[in-house]
Amino acid sequence: MASLAQLENEILLIKQRNRKVEADKAWETSLQRRVAIVALTYAVAVAAFFSMGFAKPFESAIIPALAFLLSTLTLETFKRMWLANRD
Repeated sequence: MASLAQLENEILLIKQRNRKVEADKAWETSLQRRVAIVALTYAVAVAAFFSMGFAKPFESAIIPALAFLLSTLTLETFKRMWLANRD
């Protein structure tokens, strides 16, 4: 049987893990993360379109950045639908 000290240590480890999981979840759903990924997507698309010789790389790069943003906004809806139908 585990001692009281071992059980307290296990509870402490679980609480630490839960704090990390909560922080990771907060980051995954944060506006800052979405803005950063949209900006990086736009920058990479501009660079790629420049290297491919697109006539309007800055304008063309808006499409993939907006596509990512729309996908992140709609995934939560699909997740709720999936969870509701899962049971």
